[in-house]
Amino acid sequence: MMSLDSEKCEACRGDVPKVSDDELKELMREIPEWTPITRDGVMMLQREYTFKNFRQALAFTNRVGEIAEQEKHHPEITTEWGKTTVTWWTHAIDGLHRNDFIMAAKTDKVLDEDSA
Repeated sequence: MMSLDSEKCEACRGDVPKVSDDELKELMREIPEWTPITRDGVMMLQREYTFKNFRQALAFTNRVGEIAEQEKHHPEITTEWGKTTVTWWTHAIDGLHRNDFIMAAKTDKVLDEDSA
């Protein structure tokens, strides 16, 4: 089975189904550092990354922005001194799609590459 971080996002329309509870459990195993949250009735994936300073947090934010552009799937990103919070969800369906898990895994890979 292909790892999530090597998959590509698929075009998503408003009529595609959200991930099921079973799919959520299965996919969360691949991104254990992420937390499913619900905001305004919309389920999302969120993770906070910590850094030594603002410059590192901003560099990470920019790298995440680059992969978001490549995949045409964009997160909410909050960058602060020593911290970046990334939140993924699919706006077209007001919830979680497999694309969000793919992008969460790709976000983790950015961190791994930056740490190498």
